[in-house]
Amino acid sequence: MNHPTEPKADKSGVRRHNLSLVLRTVHEAGETTRAAVAARVGLTRPAVSSLVEQLLDLGFLVESGKTFSGQAGRPGTVLKPADTGPAGLGVEINVDYVTVCVVDLTGTDRVRRTEHLDNRDADAAGVLARAAHIAAEALEAAAALRLAPAGAGLALPGLVSGGSVRQAPNLGWNEVPAETLFAEALTELRPGTAGLPLTSDNEANMAALAELWFGELGDLRTFLHLTGEIGVGGAIVVHGELLRGAHGFAGEIGHLAVDAEGPRCRCGSRGCLEQYAGQAALLAAAGADDVPDLARRAEAGEPRALAALAEAGRMLGRALSGAVNLLDPEAVVLGGIYPHLLAWLTPALTAELAARAVSGLWTPDAGRLRPASTTTDASRGAAALVLHDVLADPLAYATPIGG
Repeated sequence: MNHPTEPKADKSGVRRHNLSLVLRTVHEAGETTRAAVAARVGLTRPAVSSLVEQLLDLGFLVESGKTFSGQAGRPGTVLKPADTGPAGLGVEINVDYVTVCVVDLTGTDRVRRTEHLDNRDADAAGVLARAAHIAAEALEAAAALRLAPAGAGLALPGLVSGGSVRQAPNLGWNEVPAETLFAEALTELRPGTAGLPLTSDNEANMAALAELWFGELGDLRTFLHLTGEIGVGGAIVVHGELLRGAHGFAGEIGHLAVDAEGPRCRCGSRGCLEQYAGQAALLAAAGADDVPDLARRAEAGEPRALAALAEAGRMLGRALSGAVNLLDPEAVVLGGIYPHLLAWLTPALTAELAARAVSGLWTPDAGRLRPASTTTDASRGAAALVLHDVLADPLAYATPIGG
C-alpha cells in the first residue's frame, strides 16, 4: 500500500520497472524461456512476451533456438542477454599497472588491456591520461564488436570519495580529481564519450564486487575481501552489499597497525599490515624479484623466503582476527598475489585466526579462508557496476537496433 504522500507509479513507470525485472531475470539465468521468466517474476505470459519483444527490439536480448521441457506444449524459444549493444568499461589504476576491460551484458570480458607501469610518485594527471589512452584503444576494439559503453567505472587505490582520490599513500596522491581528469583525457581522445556516465571507488571494493557477481562463492554473501598488491586493500560485503562506512572509507585493513613499533608506512603510521604482507614488503623481506620468483624460492625451501611468508601470514592472521571478531563474516576471500602464495601463508595465518577469533569458528580446517576466483579483478567489478545500472533501468540506455 502506498503512503498517502507518495506519488503512485503511472503505467510507464510500472512498465519501466517490469522491463528491468525481466532483463535481470534473463541475465541471472544466462539463458531461459518466456514461460520460465513468467513463472519466476509472477507476471502473466502475455505480459512477459510483450516485455521480451521490447527488449529484443532494443537489443538487450537475443533469441537462440528452441528448448524442450519434456512436457506437453510447444517448445520455448531460448532467451539470452545480447553480446552486442550496451557494455561496461572498467579501468583499474594501481601502483604498478593499469588494466582496462570492456564487459558485455552476458558478463563476458570482450576486450582486455593491461600495461605495466610504475605509477609511484608519478604525476596524477599523466597517469590518468595514460589510463584514458588505454581505455580509448579498448573502446575502439569494442566498437568493432558492436559494443558501446554505457558508462565507465574507475577502480583506484586509497581513499576514494566524490570522484576524487583523497589519499593514496602508495601513489603519493592527495586530493586528486580522478574522475574529472580521466573524463577530460578520454573525451579529447574520443569526443563521442563526452558526458559518458562515470563512477569511481576503491579498487578493493571493486574487486569484492567482482567476486560477489562473477566469483565462485555459492550462497556466500557476507565476507571480507583482501587484495594483496604493492599494498594491501580490503573490502567488507554484508548480505550482498558493500559496507562503505560514514565517508566511504571502510575496509582500509592494509593500514591497520599490527605492530605499533614496526616500520614506518607511507601513510605516516608505523607497523601497518602492508609493511609485512604487501607485495613490495614481502618481496624485499624474501629477497625475491617478483611473486613467481618468491613462489619458486619457497617451493625450494629457501629459509629467507619461508620466513618472510610465515611472518606475512602471521600478520595477516593478526589483522584478520580483529576484523573477524568485529564483523563476524562467513569467510575471508584473498585476492591479488595471495592465491599464488596460500600454501605458505596459510599455516601461520590460520594459527593466528584460531588463537584469536573468539567465536571458535575459525579453526584451520574450517574452510573459511578462500582464494579469490581467477576472473574477479577490480576492473571487472568496475565494469559490472556500470552494467548493474543498465539492468536496473534498460530504457535509460536504449538505442533501438538500426538507431
